[in-house]
Amino acid sequence: MKRIITLLLIVCNAVTTVNAQLQAKKPTLTTPVHVQTLFDNIIKNWGHPYDEVYSVNKNPTTNVIESSVRITNFEADNSTMFLDPKSIREAFKKDEYIAYQLLHLSPGSNEFFSLKAVSESGESKSYNIRTNSKVEMWLLCAKNPENPKLRDAYAIKWKFFDDEWKIRGTIYQITSLRPDIYEKEQETSKKTFKIEGRVDENIKDSLYNIYIANTHEALNALGDNEYVACVPVVNKRFEWQTELDHPCVGRLRCIFPDGSLCSAWIDLDFVPGETYHITVHNGYYDDDVAYEQRVGRFSGKSLIAPQQKSVTITGDFKFVDSKDDKVADLGRKLPPEDEAKTNVTINAIEADAQIIDETFDAIKNTPYPANGVQLESLYKKILTLSKSIDTHFQGLAKTVKDNCLSPNEQVEMYKFIIDMYRYQNRKLNEASSVHYNKSAQKLQKYITSQIEKYLGEMSKQ
Repeated sequence: MKRIITLLLIVCNAVTTVNAQLQAKKPTLTTPVHVQTLFDNIIKNWGHPYDEVYSVNKNPTTNVIESSVRITNFEADNSTMFLDPKSIREAFKKDEYIAYQLLHLSPGSNEFFSLKAVSESGESKSYNIRTNSKVEMWLLCAKNPENPKLRDAYAIKWKFFDDEWKIRGTIYQITSLRPDIYEKEQETSKKTFKIEGRVDENIKDSLYNIYIANTHEALNALGDNEYVACVPVVNKRFEWQTELDHPCVGRLRCIFPDGSLCSAWIDLDFVPGETYHITVHNGYYDDDVAYEQRVGRFSGKSLIAPQQKSVTITGDFKFVDSKDDKVADLGRKLPPEDEAKTNVTINAIEADAQIIDETFDAIKNTPYPANGVQLESLYKKILTLSKSIDTHFQGLAKTVKDNCLSPNEQVEMYKFIIDMYRYQNRKLNEASSVHYNKSAQKLQKYITSQIEKYLGEMSKQ
Protein backbone atom coordinates (compact mmCIF):
# COMPACT_ATOMS: atom_id res chain seq x y z
CA MET A 1 0.00 0.00 0.00
CA LYS A 2 2.76 2.40 0.88
CA ARG A 3 4.43 1.61 -2.43
CA ILE A 4 1.23 2.48 -4.35
CA ILE A 5 0.87 5.79 -2.50
CA THR A 6 4.50 6.60 -3.22
CA LEU A 7 4.01 5.89 -6.94
CA LEU A 8 0.88 8.09 -7.01
CA LEU A 9 2.78 10.95 -5.40
CA ILE A 10 5.56 10.59 -7.95
CA VAL A 11 3.04 10.68 -10.82
CA CYS A 12 1.27 13.74 -9.36
CA ASN A 13 4.57 15.57 -8.94
CA ALA A 14 5.54 14.71 -12.50
CA VAL A 15 2.21 16.02 -13.85
CA THR A 16 2.56 19.21 -11.81
CA THR A 17 6.08 19.72 -13.13
CA VAL A 18 4.99 19.23 -16.74
CA ASN A 19 2.04 21.61 -16.30
CA ALA A 20 4.35 24.21 -14.78
CA GLN A 21 6.72 23.87 -17.72
CA LEU A 22 3.87 24.19 -20.21
CA GLN A 23 2.56 27.23 -18.34
CA ALA A 24 6.03 28.78 -18.45
CA LYS A 25 6.17 28.23 -22.21
CA LYS A 26 2.72 29.81 -22.77
CA PRO A 27 3.08 32.98 -24.89
CA THR A 28 2.70 36.27 -23.04
CA LEU A 29 2.11 38.38 -26.14
CA THR A 30 -0.82 40.79 -26.04
CA THR A 31 -1.17 41.39 -29.78
CA PRO A 32 -1.97 38.92 -32.58
CA VAL A 33 1.55 38.86 -34.04
CA HIS A 34 0.85 36.04 -36.53
CA VAL A 35 -2.16 37.85 -37.99
CA GLN A 36 -0.27 41.16 -38.05
CA THR A 37 2.66 39.51 -39.85
CA LEU A 38 0.27 37.92 -42.33
CA PHE A 39 -1.41 41.26 -43.04
CA ASP A 40 1.89 43.13 -43.36
CA ASN A 41 3.19 40.66 -45.92
CA ILE A 42 -0.02 40.69 -47.96
CA ILE A 43 -0.12 44.50 -47.99
CA LYS A 44 3.59 44.72 -48.84
CA ASN A 45 3.41 42.28 -51.77
CA TRP A 46 -0.12 42.65 -53.15
CA GLY A 47 -1.74 45.65 -51.48
CA HIS A 48 -3.24 48.66 -53.31
CA PRO A 49 -1.91 51.66 -51.37
CA TYR A 50 -3.46 54.17 -53.76
CA ASP A 51 -7.02 53.45 -52.57
CA GLU A 52 -6.23 52.67 -48.93
CA VAL A 53 -8.41 54.15 -46.18
CA TYR A 54 -6.30 55.34 -43.25
CA SER A 55 -7.28 57.49 -40.25
CA VAL A 56 -6.12 57.92 -36.66
CA ASN A 57 -7.83 59.93 -33.90
CA LYS A 58 -5.89 60.76 -30.74
CA ASN A 59 -6.76 62.47 -27.50
CA PRO A 60 -5.29 66.00 -27.83
CA THR A 61 -4.28 66.04 -24.16
CA THR A 62 -2.82 62.56 -23.64
CA ASN A 63 -1.94 61.74 -27.27
CA VAL A 64 -3.45 58.28 -26.70
CA ILE A 65 -5.24 56.71 -29.67
CA GLU A 66 -9.04 56.83 -29.36
CA SER A 67 -9.78 55.18 -32.70
CA SER A 68 -8.03 54.19 -35.92
CA VAL A 69 -9.03 52.68 -39.24
CA ARG A 70 -6.90 51.09 -41.96
CA ILE A 71 -8.62 49.38 -44.87
CA THR A 72 -6.47 47.98 -47.68
CA ASN A 73 -7.54 46.19 -50.84
CA PHE A 74 -5.27 43.53 -52.37
CA GLU A 75 -5.09 41.35 -55.47
CA ALA A 76 -2.83 38.32 -55.90
CA ASP A 77 -2.19 35.32 -58.08
CA ASN A 78 -3.62 32.22 -56.47
CA SER A 79 -0.51 30.25 -57.44
CA THR A 80 1.40 31.68 -54.47
CA MET A 81 1.31 29.47 -51.41
CA PHE A 82 1.38 32.45 -49.10
CA LEU A 83 -2.25 33.28 -49.83
CA ASP A 84 -3.40 29.73 -49.44
CA PRO A 85 -6.50 29.73 -47.19
CA LYS A 86 -4.77 27.19 -44.97
CA SER A 87 -1.95 29.61 -44.12
CA ILE A 88 -4.51 32.33 -43.30
CA ARG A 89 -6.43 29.95 -41.05
CA GLU A 90 -3.24 28.92 -39.24
CA ALA A 91 -2.30 32.56 -38.54
CA PHE A 92 -5.67 33.25 -36.93
CA LYS A 93 -5.64 29.98 -34.99
CA LYS A 94 -2.19 30.69 -33.55
CA ASP A 95 -3.43 34.03 -32.17
CA GLU A 96 -6.71 32.67 -30.86
CA TYR A 97 -5.44 32.64 -27.28
CA ILE A 98 -5.51 36.44 -27.02
CA ALA A 99 -8.82 36.91 -28.86
CA TYR A 100 -12.18 37.37 -27.21
CA GLN A 101 -13.90 36.89 -30.58
CA LEU A 102 -12.84 34.68 -33.50
CA LEU A 103 -15.09 34.19 -36.51
CA HIS A 104 -14.68 32.29 -39.78
CA LEU A 105 -17.29 32.34 -42.57
CA SER A 106 -16.71 29.98 -45.50
CA PRO A 107 -17.89 30.40 -49.10
CA GLY A 108 -21.47 29.19 -49.39
CA SER A 109 -22.52 30.54 -46.01
CA ASN A 110 -25.45 32.97 -46.23
CA GLU A 111 -24.38 34.82 -43.09
CA PHE A 112 -23.29 38.42 -43.70
CA PHE A 113 -21.19 40.44 -41.31
CA SER A 114 -20.65 44.12 -40.49
CA LEU A 115 -18.41 45.68 -37.86
CA LYS A 116 -19.57 48.71 -35.87
CA ALA A 117 -16.85 51.10 -34.73
CA VAL A 118 -17.59 53.68 -32.02
CA SER A 119 -15.02 56.23 -30.86
CA GLU A 120 -14.76 57.55 -27.31
CA SER A 121 -16.14 60.87 -28.57
CA GLY A 122 -19.34 59.06 -29.59
CA GLU A 123 -18.84 58.98 -33.37
CA SER A 124 -20.10 55.77 -34.91
CA LYS A 125 -19.65 54.03 -38.26
CA SER A 126 -20.41 50.55 -39.61
CA TYR A 127 -18.19 48.65 -42.04
CA ASN A 128 -19.85 46.03 -44.22
CA ILE A 129 -17.20 43.31 -44.33
CA ARG A 130 -19.03 40.31 -45.76
CA THR A 131 -21.92 41.03 -48.14
CA ASN A 132 -21.54 38.11 -50.55
CA SER A 133 -22.00 34.38 -49.94
CA LYS A 134 -19.01 33.58 -52.21
CA VAL A 135 -16.62 35.50 -49.96
CA GLU A 136 -14.46 33.82 -47.32
CA MET A 137 -13.76 35.81 -44.16
CA TRP A 138 -11.76 35.61 -40.95
CA LEU A 139 -12.18 37.97 -37.99
CA LEU A 140 -10.23 38.32 -34.74
CA CYS A 141 -11.04 40.83 -31.99
CA ALA A 142 -8.72 41.47 -29.05
CA LYS A 143 -8.41 43.98 -26.25
CA ASN A 144 -6.13 46.89 -27.13
CA PRO A 145 -2.89 46.52 -25.07
CA GLU A 146 -2.53 50.29 -24.46
CA ASN A 147 -6.14 51.13 -23.64
CA PRO A 148 -8.32 48.26 -22.30
CA LYS A 149 -11.46 50.23 -23.18
CA LEU A 150 -10.63 49.78 -26.87
CA ARG A 151 -11.01 46.82 -29.19
CA ASP A 152 -8.55 45.91 -31.96
CA ALA A 153 -10.37 44.19 -34.81
CA TYR A 154 -8.48 42.34 -37.57
CA ALA A 155 -10.45 41.02 -40.52
CA ILE A 156 -9.67 39.70 -43.97
CA LYS A 157 -12.01 38.70 -46.76
CA TRP A 158 -11.28 37.39 -50.24
CA LYS A 159 -12.91 35.92 -53.31
CA PHE A 160 -11.61 33.91 -56.29
CA PHE A 161 -11.90 35.31 -59.82
CA ASP A 162 -10.97 34.20 -63.36
CA ASP A 163 -11.58 30.53 -62.77
CA GLU A 164 -9.85 30.74 -59.40
CA TRP A 165 -6.56 32.05 -60.78
CA LYS A 166 -6.93 35.43 -59.06
CA ILE A 167 -7.70 36.39 -55.47
CA ARG A 168 -9.13 39.80 -54.63
CA GLY A 169 -9.80 40.84 -51.10
CA THR A 170 -9.72 43.46 -48.36
CA ILE A 171 -7.90 43.72 -45.04
CA TYR A 172 -9.50 45.63 -42.13
CA GLN A 173 -7.55 46.85 -39.09
CA ILE A 174 -9.88 48.86 -36.86
CA THR A 175 -9.40 50.13 -33.32
CA SER A 176 -12.52 51.43 -31.57
CA LEU A 177 -14.45 51.36 -28.31
CA ARG A 178 -15.30 47.89 -27.03
CA PRO A 179 -18.95 47.00 -27.79
CA ASP A 180 -19.76 46.05 -24.20
CA ILE A 181 -18.72 49.55 -23.10
CA TYR A 182 -20.51 51.65 -25.69
CA GLU A 183 -23.67 49.52 -25.50
CA LYS A 184 -23.74 50.11 -21.75
CA GLU A 185 -23.16 53.83 -22.28
CA GLN A 186 -25.94 53.96 -24.87
CA GLU A 187 -28.30 52.29 -22.43
CA THR A 188 -27.28 54.81 -19.78
CA SER A 189 -27.79 57.73 -22.17
CA LYS A 190 -31.42 56.67 -22.65
CA LYS A 191 -31.95 57.38 -18.95
CA THR A 192 -29.89 60.57 -18.73
CA PHE A 193 -31.59 63.94 -18.41
CA LYS A 194 -29.25 66.88 -18.83
CA ILE A 195 -29.43 70.66 -18.47
CA GLU A 196 -26.99 72.82 -20.44
CA GLY A 197 -27.33 76.42 -19.31
CA ARG A 198 -25.89 79.82 -20.02
CA VAL A 199 -26.15 82.97 -17.96
CA ASP A 200 -26.47 86.48 -19.36
CA GLU A 201 -23.30 88.58 -19.05
CA ASN A 202 -25.24 91.27 -17.18
CA ILE A 203 -26.40 89.14 -14.24
CA LYS A 204 -24.43 87.70 -11.33
CA ASP A 205 -26.04 84.31 -10.72
CA SER A 206 -23.45 82.11 -9.03
CA LEU A 207 -25.26 78.87 -8.14
CA TYR A 208 -28.45 77.02 -9.02
CA ASN A 209 -30.36 74.71 -6.70
CA ILE A 210 -32.01 71.77 -8.49
CA TYR A 211 -35.23 70.27 -7.13
CA ILE A 212 -36.99 67.10 -8.40
CA ALA A 213 -40.36 65.49 -7.69
CA ASN A 214 -42.70 63.03 -9.37
CA THR A 215 -45.56 65.54 -9.64
CA HIS A 216 -45.91 69.30 -9.80
CA GLU A 217 -47.86 69.26 -6.55
CA ALA A 218 -45.05 67.37 -4.80
CA LEU A 219 -42.52 69.81 -6.25
CA ASN A 220 -44.42 72.78 -4.84
CA ALA A 221 -44.47 71.08 -1.44
CA LEU A 222 -40.67 70.86 -1.23
CA GLY A 223 -38.84 73.15 1.16
CA ASP A 224 -36.10 75.57 0.10
CA ASN A 225 -33.39 73.23 1.40
CA GLU A 226 -34.78 70.04 -0.15
CA TYR A 227 -32.71 70.33 -3.32
CA VAL A 228 -30.88 67.41 -4.91
CA ALA A 229 -27.94 69.37 -6.30
CA CYS A 230 -26.32 72.77 -6.11
CA VAL A 231 -24.72 73.58 -9.46
CA PRO A 232 -22.05 76.32 -9.81
CA VAL A 233 -21.96 78.83 -12.66
CA VAL A 234 -18.50 78.80 -14.26
CA ASN A 235 -17.63 81.23 -17.06
CA LYS A 236 -21.33 82.07 -17.39
CA ARG A 237 -22.22 78.41 -17.98
CA PHE A 238 -23.65 75.61 -15.88
CA GLU A 239 -24.39 71.94 -16.55
CA TRP A 240 -26.08 69.18 -14.60
CA GLN A 241 -27.34 65.68 -15.37
CA THR A 242 -29.02 62.78 -13.63
CA GLU A 243 -30.34 59.29 -14.40
CA LEU A 244 -34.15 58.98 -14.53
CA ASP A 245 -36.36 55.93 -14.99
CA HIS A 246 -39.43 58.03 -15.82
CA PRO A 247 -40.37 61.68 -16.50
CA CYS A 248 -40.33 63.97 -13.48
CA VAL A 249 -40.81 67.65 -12.76
CA GLY A 250 -37.90 69.82 -11.75
CA ARG A 251 -37.06 73.32 -10.65
CA LEU A 252 -34.06 75.63 -11.08
CA ARG A 253 -33.65 78.30 -8.44
CA CYS A 254 -30.80 80.77 -8.40
CA ILE A 255 -28.56 81.55 -5.43
CA PHE A 256 -27.10 85.04 -5.63
CA PRO A 257 -23.45 85.82 -4.74
CA ASP A 258 -24.54 87.08 -1.29
CA GLY A 259 -26.04 83.64 -0.55
CA SER A 260 -29.68 84.66 -0.81
CA LEU A 261 -32.19 82.49 -2.67
CA CYS A 262 -34.03 84.05 -5.59
CA SER A 263 -37.76 84.59 -5.01
CA ALA A 264 -38.56 83.28 -8.51
CA TRP A 265 -37.69 79.98 -10.17
CA ILE A 266 -37.96 77.98 -13.38
CA ASP A 267 -40.03 74.79 -13.53
CA LEU A 268 -39.26 72.24 -16.25
CA ASP A 269 -40.23 68.74 -17.32
CA PHE A 270 -37.26 66.44 -16.65
CA VAL A 271 -37.42 63.67 -19.28
CA PRO A 272 -35.00 60.69 -19.58
CA GLY A 273 -32.82 60.76 -22.69
CA GLU A 274 -33.35 64.51 -23.24
CA THR A 275 -31.23 67.65 -22.88
CA TYR A 276 -32.73 71.04 -22.02
CA HIS A 277 -30.86 74.11 -23.32
CA ILE A 278 -31.57 77.31 -21.44
CA THR A 279 -30.21 80.86 -21.31
CA VAL A 280 -31.05 82.86 -18.19
CA HIS A 281 -31.41 86.64 -18.40
CA ASN A 282 -32.33 89.25 -15.84
CA GLY A 283 -35.87 88.34 -14.84
CA TYR A 284 -36.62 85.96 -17.71
CA TYR A 285 -35.09 83.10 -19.67
CA ASP A 286 -34.93 81.79 -23.23
CA ASP A 287 -36.53 78.39 -23.08
CA ASP A 288 -35.84 75.42 -25.34
CA VAL A 289 -38.76 75.68 -27.76
CA ALA A 290 -37.95 72.43 -29.58
CA TYR A 291 -37.79 70.58 -26.26
CA GLU A 292 -41.07 72.10 -25.06
CA GLN A 293 -42.75 71.06 -28.31
CA ARG A 294 -41.27 67.55 -28.20
CA VAL A 295 -41.73 66.52 -24.56
CA GLY A 296 -42.47 69.68 -22.55
CA ARG A 297 -45.24 72.18 -21.95
CA PHE A 298 -46.55 72.25 -25.53
CA SER A 299 -46.31 68.53 -26.26
CA GLY A 300 -49.41 67.32 -24.43
CA LYS A 301 -47.11 65.13 -22.29
CA SER A 302 -46.10 67.70 -19.70
CA LEU A 303 -46.43 66.96 -15.99
CA ILE A 304 -46.45 70.70 -15.37
CA ALA A 305 -49.08 71.81 -17.88
CA PRO A 306 -50.54 68.67 -19.50
CA GLN A 307 -53.70 70.41 -20.75
CA GLN A 308 -52.41 73.95 -21.16
CA LYS A 309 -53.88 75.55 -24.27
CA SER A 310 -54.17 79.17 -23.21
CA VAL A 311 -51.04 80.43 -24.98
CA THR A 312 -49.59 79.17 -28.25
CA ILE A 313 -46.07 80.50 -28.74
CA THR A 314 -44.92 78.31 -31.61
CA GLY A 315 -46.32 80.38 -34.44
CA ASP A 316 -49.15 82.87 -34.27
CA PHE A 317 -49.79 84.23 -30.79
CA LYS A 318 -53.38 83.60 -29.83
CA PHE A 319 -55.61 82.69 -26.92
CA VAL A 320 -57.86 79.69 -27.27
CA ASP A 321 -61.38 80.27 -26.02
CA SER A 322 -62.17 76.89 -24.48
CA LYS A 323 -62.97 75.38 -21.13
CA ASP A 324 -59.25 74.73 -20.70
CA ASP A 325 -58.39 78.41 -21.09
CA LYS A 326 -57.49 79.37 -17.52
CA VAL A 327 -57.50 83.09 -18.23
CA ALA A 328 -60.92 82.94 -19.86
CA ASP A 329 -62.11 80.94 -16.85
CA LEU A 330 -61.28 83.89 -14.62
CA GLY A 331 -63.93 85.94 -16.37
CA ARG A 332 -66.58 83.27 -15.82
CA LYS A 333 -66.02 83.54 -12.06
CA LEU A 334 -66.84 87.26 -12.05
CA PRO A 335 -70.18 89.08 -11.96
CA PRO A 336 -71.77 89.37 -15.44
CA GLU A 337 -70.75 93.01 -15.98
CA ASP A 338 -67.14 92.31 -14.97
CA GLU A 339 -67.07 89.14 -17.06
CA ALA A 340 -68.03 91.13 -20.13
CA LYS A 341 -65.39 93.74 -19.32
CA THR A 342 -62.78 90.99 -18.91
CA ASN A 343 -63.62 89.44 -22.28
CA VAL A 344 -63.26 92.81 -23.99
CA THR A 345 -59.87 93.29 -22.32
CA ILE A 346 -58.63 89.85 -23.38
CA ASN A 347 -59.78 90.49 -26.95
CA ALA A 348 -57.95 93.84 -26.96
CA ILE A 349 -54.72 92.17 -25.74
CA GLU A 350 -55.12 89.46 -28.37
CA ALA A 351 -55.58 92.04 -31.13
CA ASP A 352 -52.47 94.01 -30.08
CA ALA A 353 -50.44 90.79 -29.82
CA GLN A 354 -51.50 89.77 -33.34
CA ILE A 355 -50.36 93.11 -34.78
CA ILE A 356 -47.05 92.80 -32.89
CA ASP A 357 -46.51 89.35 -34.41
CA GLU A 358 -47.16 90.67 -37.92
CA THR A 359 -44.88 93.67 -37.35
CA PHE A 360 -41.98 91.47 -36.26
CA ASP A 361 -42.40 89.51 -39.51
CA ALA A 362 -42.36 92.78 -41.44
CA ILE A 363 -39.07 93.74 -39.76
CA LYS A 364 -37.42 90.51 -40.84
CA ASN A 365 -38.52 91.13 -44.43
CA THR A 366 -37.39 94.77 -44.55
CA PRO A 367 -34.17 95.46 -46.52
CA TYR A 368 -31.45 97.42 -44.70
CA PRO A 369 -29.92 100.02 -44.70
CA ALA A 370 -32.13 101.31 -47.50
CA ASN A 371 -35.17 101.40 -45.19
CA GLY A 372 -33.51 102.18 -41.88
CA VAL A 373 -36.14 104.81 -41.06
CA GLN A 374 -38.91 102.30 -41.68
CA LEU A 375 -37.26 99.83 -39.31
CA GLU A 376 -37.13 102.45 -36.58
CA SER A 377 -40.83 103.10 -37.14
CA LEU A 378 -41.72 99.41 -36.93
CA TYR A 379 -39.84 98.90 -33.64
CA LYS A 380 -41.51 102.00 -32.19
CA LYS A 381 -44.90 100.64 -33.27
CA ILE A 382 -44.26 97.42 -31.35
CA LEU A 383 -43.21 99.38 -28.27
CA THR A 384 -46.44 101.39 -28.40
CA LEU A 385 -48.52 98.23 -28.74
CA SER A 386 -46.63 96.55 -25.87
CA LYS A 387 -47.43 99.50 -23.63
CA SER A 388 -51.06 99.28 -24.75
CA ILE A 389 -51.12 95.62 -23.73
CA ASP A 390 -49.73 96.56 -20.34
CA THR A 391 -52.48 99.15 -19.88
CA HIS A 392 -55.14 96.58 -20.77
CA PHE A 393 -53.59 94.05 -18.41
CA GLN A 394 -53.52 96.52 -15.52
CA GLY A 395 -57.30 96.86 -15.93
CA LEU A 396 -57.67 93.07 -16.01
CA ALA A 397 -55.57 92.68 -12.87
CA LYS A 398 -57.59 95.30 -11.02
CA THR A 399 -60.87 93.59 -11.92
CA VAL A 400 -59.58 90.21 -10.73
CA LYS A 401 -58.24 91.60 -7.46
CA ASP A 402 -61.42 93.63 -6.78
CA ASN A 403 -63.39 90.40 -6.95
CA CYS A 404 -61.03 88.70 -4.49
CA LEU A 405 -60.13 85.74 -6.63
CA SER A 406 -57.69 83.24 -5.07
CA PRO A 407 -53.88 83.66 -5.21
CA ASN A 408 -53.60 80.62 -7.50
CA GLU A 409 -56.05 82.18 -9.95
CA GLN A 410 -54.10 85.43 -9.85
CA VAL A 411 -50.90 83.48 -10.53
CA GLU A 412 -52.51 82.08 -13.70
CA MET A 413 -53.29 85.64 -14.76
CA TYR A 414 -49.66 86.70 -14.31
CA LYS A 415 -48.42 83.63 -16.19
CA PHE A 416 -50.66 84.78 -19.03
CA ILE A 417 -48.95 88.16 -19.37
CA ILE A 418 -45.42 86.85 -18.68
CA ASP A 419 -45.75 84.23 -21.42
CA MET A 420 -46.93 86.93 -23.78
CA TYR A 421 -43.88 89.11 -23.08
CA ARG A 422 -41.55 86.12 -23.32
CA TYR A 423 -43.02 85.40 -26.73
CA GLN A 424 -42.32 89.01 -27.74
CA ASN A 425 -38.76 88.61 -26.54
CA ARG A 426 -38.23 85.54 -28.73
CA LYS A 427 -39.65 87.34 -31.75
CA LEU A 428 -37.41 90.31 -30.99
CA ASN A 429 -34.34 88.07 -30.84
CA GLU A 430 -35.26 86.57 -34.20
CA ALA A 431 -35.74 89.99 -35.76
CA SER A 432 -32.60 91.39 -34.11
CA SER A 433 -30.50 88.70 -35.73
CA VAL A 434 -31.38 90.43 -39.01
CA HIS A 435 -31.79 94.07 -37.96
CA TYR A 436 -30.87 95.72 -34.67
CA ASN A 437 -30.94 99.46 -33.93
CA LYS A 438 -31.57 101.90 -31.09
CA SER A 439 -35.33 101.43 -31.20
CA ALA A 440 -34.83 97.65 -30.94
CA GLN A 441 -32.56 98.18 -27.94
CA LYS A 442 -35.18 100.37 -26.29
CA LEU A 443 -37.87 97.76 -26.93
CA GLN A 444 -35.61 95.06 -25.46
CA LYS A 445 -35.20 97.03 -22.24
CA TYR A 446 -38.95 97.57 -21.97
CA ILE A 447 -39.81 93.90 -22.49
CA THR A 448 -37.19 92.86 -19.93
CA SER A 449 -38.54 95.33 -17.38
CA GLN A 450 -42.09 94.03 -17.91
CA ILE A 451 -41.05 90.44 -17.35
CA GLU A 452 -39.17 91.40 -14.20
CA LYS A 453 -42.12 93.42 -12.94
CA TYR A 454 -44.70 90.69 -13.40
CA LEU A 455 -42.44 87.93 -12.12
CA GLY A 456 -42.20 89.99 -8.95
CA GLU A 457 -45.98 90.38 -8.79
CA MET A 458 -46.51 86.68 -9.37
CA SER A 459 -44.02 85.71 -6.66
CA LYS A 460 -46.04 87.73 -4.15
CA GLN A 461 -48.99 85.39 -4.75
